[in-house]
Amino acid sequence: MAARVRALEMILSEKGLIDPAAIDVIVDTYQNKVGPQNGARVVAKAWCDQTFADWLRSDATAAIASLGFTGRQGEHMRAVFNTPQTHNIVVCTLCSCYPWSVLGLPPVWYKSPPYRSRAVMDPRGVLEEFGVTLDKDIKIRFWDSTAELRYLVVPMRPAGSEEMSEDDLCTLVTRDSMIGTGLAELPR
Repeated sequence: MAARVRALEMILSEKGLIDPAAIDVIVDTYQNKVGPQNGARVVAKAWCDQTFADWLRSDATAAIASLGFTGRQGEHMRAVFNTPQTHNIVVCTLCSCYPWSVLGLPPVWYKSPPYRSRAVMDPRGVLEEFGVTLDKDIKIRFWDSTAELRYLVVPMRPAGSEEMSEDDLCTLVTRDSMIGTGLAELPR
């Protein structure tokens, strides 16, 4: 596959249809500048810094931008915090609106019609398919992501992580936990 990609890139470049430098910038962006590692940084900072958590809760767009994560479908953000009483899940019922700057490219299942409809109609069942079983008394709230507003779920900080550094906490935050279809990992 890699050889085919290189051959195709070379042919398109020779024909003047693409600029290899522009391709390198795009690849670097998706490998190093956007993705769930950015969202994990936001969540870990919120877990460690109550002032930042409060800011994230009141103006997620500005709080996230303060860490350098902007644009690419994340221009207008809202953070929703999981609590012992409420679990949040994000869905785009219309298409696949997704905050690329903090979560990277959307997974295939996020864009699928079955996820988009069932997350609204049967969120508990969808979560169970992702391996998340919640007590019956926990309220599940879904948030409909739109072209105007995208959501980031701040999962609950896992027990046993109290002494971990912000950098180490980032390793506990998964893409799925920031969509609401997963939980933060437990410390090892």
